[in-house]
Amino acid sequence: MSEEAAKEFSAIKTVHDALEPLDEEARARVLTYITSLLGIDAKVTSRSGATLVDTETADEAAAEMAADEAAMEAPTFSTFAELYAATSPKNNGERALVVGYWLQVCQGAENFTAASANKELTHLGHKVANITDAIDSMKNQKPMLILQLKKSGNSRQARKLYKVSHEGVKRVEGMIGG
Repeated sequence: MSEEAAKEFSAIKTVHDALEPLDEEARARVLTYITSLLGIDAKVTSRSGATLVDTETADEAAAEMAADEAAMEAPTFSTFAELYAATSPKNNGERALVVGYWLQVCQGAENFTAASANKELTHLGHKVANITDAIDSMKNQKPMLILQLKKSGNSRQARKLYKVSHEGVKRVEGMIGG
């Protein structure tokens, strides 16, 4: 057995041992979360076939629920400038998070692109030189504050769709409060 095959077998055994004590629905939830976390486009199906979960759809549904909850509880801002002033973001990552919050929670968008985010920042005079790096800094935090939902194309310049996570919404609301 090759070294790579041995590593894969070991990973399979570890995952199996961790999932074995869980019921079928819990296994599907765990696998869906892990595939999403690792950026794997996969479908998780229960043995009965009754549950079909598309990780992209699961991410979107979770983020949409978080946005709906936040929209009901969030203070309202009639302009992005008001939100920006209320949060006082200190770095480019926070700017990206705040503009994502504006587009998603305040404007009701299901998702946003880096270009639309930077356009809003540019209007305020706070254009970010590399908005993708700023978004990636929020994506790479634990817990993730911004989720990447989709990537169109193969190149580094491919268009990506993002969504502010529930934790990201809470972070911005914390910035508003203090």
